[in-house]
Amino acid sequence: MPLAAAPRLLAAVALAIALSACSARYQTPVAMGGDDDDAVCQSRGYAQGSPEYVACRKDRDVQRNAATARSDRRQRDLGEYMLNHPERP
Repeated sequence: MPLAAAPRLLAAVALAIALSACSARYQTPVAMGGDDDDAVCQSRGYAQGSPEYVACRKDRDVQRNAATARSDRRQRDLGEYMLNHPERP
């Protein structure tokens, strides 16, 4: 490898490492907004520790888990589709 190509290769590797840091598994889905559950439930007027507050926190947890499950299922379905249809890029 010529010495002139070394900086390009180094830049490409650095870019790949930087971009790979952007993709993390099990992040909060964008649809949830990444809001703080405590702040959201309190902003709805529920006192911390009240039954309504507890229900609000549980509902947000259920929504988050459902969004994560949907995302995982879509990713799995895409992988299976790609394996079963190699003729389409």
